[in-house]
Amino acid sequence: MLVEEVARVCASSSLFVFITRLACAAILGHGSDELRYRVVPKAATGEWQGSYCLSEPHAGSDVASMSTRAVRDGDHYVLNGRKTWITNAGVSSFATVFAKTDAEAGSRGISAFLVERDSPGFSVGKLETKMGVRGSPTGELLFDDVAVPAAHLIGEEGAGFGYAMEALDGSRPIVGAQAVGIAQGALDAALQYTTERAQFGSKIAEFQGIQFMLADMATRLEAARLLVYRACAMAEVGAPGTAKASAMAKLFASDTAMQVTTDAVQLLGGAGYTRDFPLERMMRDAKVTQIYEGTSQIQRIVIARRLLQEMTSGS
Repeated sequence: MLVEEVARVCASSSLFVFITRLACAAILGHGSDELRYRVVPKAATGEWQGSYCLSEPHAGSDVASMSTRAVRDGDHYVLNGRKTWITNAGVSSFATVFAKTDAEAGSRGISAFLVERDSPGFSVGKLETKMGVRGSPTGELLFDDVAVPAAHLIGEEGAGFGYAMEALDGSRPIVGAQAVGIAQGALDAALQYTTERAQFGSKIAEFQGIQFMLADMATRLEAARLLVYRACAMAEVGAPGTAKASAMAKLFASDTAMQVTTDAVQLLGGAGYTRDFPLERMMRDAKVTQIYEGTSQIQRIVIARRLLQEMTSGS
């Protein structure tokens, strides 16, 4: 609800709310008490921001093909590689980094590590110039012989893929909440404009064609909100089916945000295409919700696989 309300006005600001939570997910769920006490209080107070480092130039949706390596060397692991599309790049105090500890084991060879910003060899690379959410930095994080204490291994070696997917299952409906907030802000602006703008002697909100667009926008938005709230409630209690519900929520909410913001721009006509109104920004911001933390296509794969698993298991 917090992410939704902030995103209603500014999608970039809503990212500040939940990206650090995503970075903390594996630490909270599987980290040692030492790691939890080191990171979580500072993250909760805002003293530290975090980044979640999974994607690479050639390993976006295909996580198992990541090339970042972590090699055990006594009481340390040595990390080498590059992570891309990292939110909070350059401002985070810590990063949860996923790297291969067994290059031949595919997804079973991935481990998770806490890496702090002042670690020698840890640096920020290129910062992206983006279409939307421009108030939040996105860029590369580089690892050049970064020595990470063995105590900063999160959970078990080789279990990182499961931790990464678990974190995304919890975070995807929150991206859905961001999408719902963007869509609500766009609907708010469209309602205000159409009830003030007059053409042919009437407010344009009195025209049936406009009313039908507004009705469809509001209905899709409410359906998306209910899917998001249901998925968040399931994630909160660890209910069976959370992964499918989370994917459905993100898929439908992000597609709704894109549709509603596009329609809102249309309702404002030429004014909607200018920066005098916030809708062009909302439309640009909405697009990324269909991409990050699993594209809409990946969500459909998750949903279909879960459906088929349920059928074969007889549940």
